[in-house]
Amino acid sequence: MKNTPLILSIIALVAVAALGIISLTADGSKKTAKDQTVVEATAQPGAIVWFDLDRILNEYDMANDLRSVVESKVQSIQDEVNRRMTQLQNDANKFQSDLDKGLLVRSVAEQRGLKLQERQESFNAYAAEKQQEIAEEQQVMLNQIGDAIKNHLDKFNAEKKYAMIISTQGSILPAPVSTADPELDITDELLQGLNDEYVKSKSKAGSESATRGSDQTKE
Repeated sequence: MKNTPLILSIIALVAVAALGIISLTADGSKKTAKDQTVVEATAQPGAIVWFDLDRILNEYDMANDLRSVVESKVQSIQDEVNRRMTQLQNDANKFQSDLDKGLLVRSVAEQRGLKLQERQESFNAYAAEKQQEIAEEQQVMLNQIGDAIKNHLDKFNAEKKYAMIISTQGSILPAPVSTADPELDITDELLQGLNDEYVKSKSKAGSESATRGSDQTKE
């Protein structure tokens, strides 16, 4: 009887490997600027100013909180995918071992082989689905962070009235600003405002939640 070894497909392995990769733009070092002195830019209205997006993403409390939530979800998904992959590989190895030892009649071997192939196809679909789920979680997170920063920038510049605000990003050679006057750097001001605003929003959400809980208890 011809041996029919079952090996997890490349598609499955690539899909699973991709689950462990989640680019959150920031490097995840989660530096904190809470103990730093906020240095306000001295640029006048109408000036072109800039800020360090890497620092914003690393030191903005909301970004760090959302990143932690997404990373936790990714780890949970990764663990489950790995568990399923290991179980499928173990069953495939057992099937191949039984074949090599001549422990299976042809009809039984064919049935087991077909079932393993079905499970493999199901696993491939599951891994691809989870990969897409992670990508969506990541994109939603980035959209939430980007929206919060943009909204704050709009309010910030309504007061400052700068002609243009440019963001710089990248540790090798920041772009689009490769060099600039430090006095035009508004990063500290933005971080202070963003984090203060986030703390207020969390406090408000907590108060509203407590109020709803109290009302439900009375009912």
